[in-house]
Amino acid sequence: MALLRTAGIVLAATGVAHFAAPKVFEPISQLAFPQDTQALIKRNGATELALGVAVAVDKTRKAGLIGTAVYAAWLGARAASNRRSA
Repeated sequence: MALLRTAGIVLAATGVAHFAAPKVFEPISQLAFPQDTQALIKRNGATELALGVAVAVDKTRKAGLIGTAVYAAWLGARAASNRRSA
């Protein structure tokens, strides 16, 4: 469980980094979100922060893991869809 707690903290920190240094996330975010990239970087940061906290906390870990899996699938689908369209 310590590994999952650590993974949650890392995910939450990544979410915070979206706000602290959004330019770092711009190149990868443009693949999935070619329009309005800056706003979606912030939304993704908030999502990753919330999911990371959920994974880090024992009582919400299961929901956090499910949410993280769904979020990762959604991001991958967006990137694949936009890559085909390009």
